[in-house]
Amino acid sequence: MKKFGLTLLTAFIGGALALGAYKLTESKYADNMSIADKQKVYFTSNPSAPITSSAGEVDFVQAAAAVTPAVVYIRVTYNNNGGSEDQSELQQMLGQMFGQQMRPQGVQMASGSGVIISPDGYIVTNNHVVDKADKITVNTNDHRTFQAKVIGTDPNTDLALIKVEATNLPIVKLGNSDDAKVGEWVLAVGNPFNLTSTVTAGIVSAKGRNIGIIGHEDDQEQNPFGRTSNAQPTANKAIESFIQTDAAINPGNSGGALVNTRGELIGINSAIASHTGAYEGYGFAIPINLAKKVLNDIQKYGSVKRGYVGVSFTELDPDIAAQLKTSVTTGLYVRDIVPNGGAEQAGIKKGDVIVKVEGSPVYESSDLQERVGELKPGDKINLTVLRDGSEKNFSVTLKGDLPPRAEVASNKSSAELFNKLGASFVPLSREQKAKFRVNSGVMVTQVRPGRLFDDTEIPVGSVITSINKKPINSIADMDGAISNTRNGLLVISGYYPDGTSFHNTFQVQ
Repeated sequence: MKKFGLTLLTAFIGGALALGAYKLTESKYADNMSIADKQKVYFTSNPSAPITSSAGEVDFVQAAAAVTPAVVYIRVTYNNNGGSEDQSELQQMLGQMFGQQMRPQGVQMASGSGVIISPDGYIVTNNHVVDKADKITVNTNDHRTFQAKVIGTDPNTDLALIKVEATNLPIVKLGNSDDAKVGEWVLAVGNPFNLTSTVTAGIVSAKGRNIGIIGHEDDQEQNPFGRTSNAQPTANKAIESFIQTDAAINPGNSGGALVNTRGELIGINSAIASHTGAYEGYGFAIPINLAKKVLNDIQKYGSVKRGYVGVSFTELDPDIAAQLKTSVTTGLYVRDIVPNGGAEQAGIKKGDVIVKVEGSPVYESSDLQERVGELKPGDKINLTVLRDGSEKNFSVTLKGDLPPRAEVASNKSSAELFNKLGASFVPLSREQKAKFRVNSGVMVTQVRPGRLFDDTEIPVGSVITSINKKPINSIADMDGAISNTRNGLLVISGYYPDGTSFHNTFQVQ
């Protein structure tokens, strides 16, 4: 009996030591884990009863209870100093979208929603919610308040990844948007009209919708589609393949969750179709499968690594087919081929019609764009084209991003000052440190238009080695350096992509 007790005690002590060692190393490796890996760890460590999809008698109680704690209310502040035509347009737009009286000068405010996807504080929202914001405040469902920083944005999908400094936050489980079916029940969770933690129900009305809003939000007379928060013009190369739903979505829902009845996140609410600015039965969400790739790239690289097929095309319908003198009335007509691109190297030619992607029929541009948007440079995608009346299959290796351009490329909190910089960063690799002959530094991977780095022409590919004379190796180092500014002065030192050094002093208001 004594021997058995000693064995049991030894096993208990061994288990406790192993658990302690795990906890000590857990935080060390957390920063190197992808969002998907953090999700697996979280749901392994926090098992819960499975949520079953409702059939027959509809009941959304379990799904709503699982999701609501992880949907946050986001308030953003803009410091406009009055007078310009762009500012008056922004003021008018925000006033129309929110029904609020905005002041012509000084501080302006707007709001939206976000979804916590990692227990250490990563939150997905829309780019148009946080674009050009000076201050981002996040209120959680349990009434805690945090200041958030922008980790990175992707205007081409209208997605943004922001972060708050917190641990053990509740998260929403990422689902598979490809499995969503038209007619399936869904819930929209967000903060419309400042009514926090609002849940509405509807069905998936359609998939793969291309509504032409990304980059065209300001064309309100010609386009009934409106953002559900502060709309901002975005860049070209937009990727639109929205999930359409009739769950009620209104201003303030932007960045919120679209979930299935199992409580799984299948979309990020982004836009509505309305002639009044309020809900008329048509809402649109970004598929989570597309968002996963974008968010993981932003977390890992600071910007999106996007692959390209290397073609320009026209979406066919009977009228366009007649103009092009082709008998094919559906698919994507290849108008031109990018020299040395993936399509040319695979053998696709001008005049071909792309009719299938990975064996699935192609009717609209979104059928191709969503699939490509989920992949990275170097990945292969199988395309079927119609040529001379017969189908031919090609395996296309996606090429990498086009060369980066600069425009894509106090009492204030460190998060607010970080957002004013308007850039995204990743730590330097050993090879990059050797190239620039530095012992510390972070690389600029994205520059957002209209912010400090853009205004002072610090481009993508630049290296920041110190801020206020403090060596910089990580985002945490930047937080510490910019939180100790004196008289609003920010001294940033580093190297341009060509190796030329710079040492600039900025007055941060």
